[in-house]
Parts: sequence; structure tokens; C-alpha cells
Amino acid sequence: MRVFVTGGTGHSGSHIIPELIAAGHEVTGLARSDASAAALSALGAKVRRGDIEDLDGLKEAAADSDGVIHVAHRQDLLPTGGIDAVAAAEVPIMLAYGDALAGTGKPLVVAGSIGSPGNLGRPATEADPALSAGAEHRGTLRARNVVETTVIGLAERGVRSSVVRIANIAHSTTDRAGFLVQLIALAKEKGFAGYPGDGANQWNAVHIRDVASLFRLALEKGPAGRYWHAVGDGGIPLREIAEAIGSRLGLPVVSIPADELMVPGYFGFLANIVTRNYPADNLETRRTLGWEPVQPGLLADLDNGHYFD
Repeated sequence: MRVFVTGGTGHSGSHIIPELIAAGHEVTGLARSDASAAALSALGAKVRRGDIEDLDGLKEAAADSDGVIHVAHRQDLLPTGGIDAVAAAEVPIMLAYGDALAGTGKPLVVAGSIGSPGNLGRPATEADPALSAGAEHRGTLRARNVVETTVIGLAERGVRSSVVRIANIAHSTTDRAGFLVQLIALAKEKGFAGYPGDGANQWNAVHIRDVASLFRLALEKGPAGRYWHAVGDGGIPLREIAEAIGSRLGLPVVSIPADELMVPGYFGFLANIVTRNYPADNLETRRTLGWEPVQPGLLADLDNGHYFD
């Protein structure tokens, strides 16, 4: 299969491309710079120069392919417009893919996020819809619900579209800026590893190589109009994550009282999400696609030590 990939040099994309190539697919990655082009070539992909702001270019690339995997987003818009601006910029991109792929039955697989499923009282499942506009906790990529629903809606136009919702913590040896990196940096700065309250609130997680295999499976055989959950660990208490960090760093592990959580408290700008509960399930993804996470779980990955090198 000839696959067009955006975001191919990012944390997810740089693992998705080798996964696709190892399975026998021919990959073309979008590059907006010489550095990105070189990185894509090093991964074994062909290079198409351009960027995701060029909708005509995206249409052409999609039409020339047998399938599209889109994991890029306008991160440059975050400082001024926040996640709402990112979402607003992505909807036209999804519609452009729809125009190029309508009626073909070709796959379009787009990155989403588990984010915050709201106060469900149970793990989030693939059947849970994207949160509506204005819903509680718009501080994560889950606020991109309009993008997810646009992608799913393309199934009605004859596109085999689906969304891979990536766990809130995506970990690997190449993670340089994720949630774990930030927690470790905080512990080093403060001299202890903190967790909010009793630390019983749960976070979902996945190894990025397992994410890559799920994107491949969704591309190859995923039915149209479906959500998939890239979740390896369905729910790990934040206290246990802090304990693993403290153990590796040789630092004490301390509960942060509720009245000390906000800025300029221990967690700083993370305070608005660190107390949230994010359990998630992957049962339907495993049943339908035959996906099974095989890489180390989050706590095992922390124990491997590469996050502390």
C-alpha cells in the first residue's frame, strides 16, 4: 500500500513510518524543511515537500496514495490561540482529505487523544463520543472533538476513516517533552517527587511503539467511522508514578495538599490536569483489530532508566 504520512518526524510518526515499512508498505512523508526531509529519508520514507497549510497539496498527496495517516497538527498556534485555534485549523485539513478520498473506500487514520472523558465513573471506551464544545476540562487535546467528529463523518462520504485516540501518557526511549519528562523535571527541581492528595487518580498510558502498530492495523483493516484506543495501561495511580520517579532519583515522595496545588505550587501549570482521573479501556480495539500491546508498560519503562539518563 502507498501511504501518505504527515507528522512523520514527531514522536508518533517517527515510529509509525518504520512500522509501515517493515510491513511492506511504501511511505511518503510530508516535510516542510530540509531537516525534516533528511529525517524522513533516514526512516526509509520518500519525501514530499510542503506543509499542512497547503490544502491543495494535501489533496493531491492523498489522491495519489492508497491511504493516509495524519498525526501532524498546528502546534505553532498553541501559544496565541490555544487548542481551539489548533482544532479550527485542522477541520479544513480533514475536509480536504475527504474531498480527495470521497467514494474510494481508502483509509484515513487520524491521531486523536483520550484526553478527559468527563466524569463517567468508569473507564472511557471506544464507544464514548467526543466531548461537546464547552464541555468540562478543555485543557487537553480532547478539546479537538470537532476534528474527531469531522473525521468520523467522512465515513458517510465513502472514506474508510477512523481516529486513533492516543493515551494521555505516550512513553518511549525517544520521549523528550511528554508528561513523564515534565514530572521528572519537577522532582529534580523541587527535590522530591510529588503527587496530588492521596494520588489515587488514574492516568492511562501506552508505549509509542504499540501506538505505531495500532495505526498500521487501523490503516490495513479498520472499519470506517470508528474510534480506536491506543491504551496499554488502562489506569495507573499517579501516586505510583511519583513513587517510581522518586525511587529512580533517590528522592522522597510527598503528597501535595489540595490548597498547594495551584500556581505557584508544586505542579505549576500542570495543576489543572494533574488531579484528573483518566482510566480508559481498549477492549473493542483489541477485539476488532487484533491489537495487543507488547512493549513495556509505563512503570516498567520508568524502571528501565532511560528517562533518567
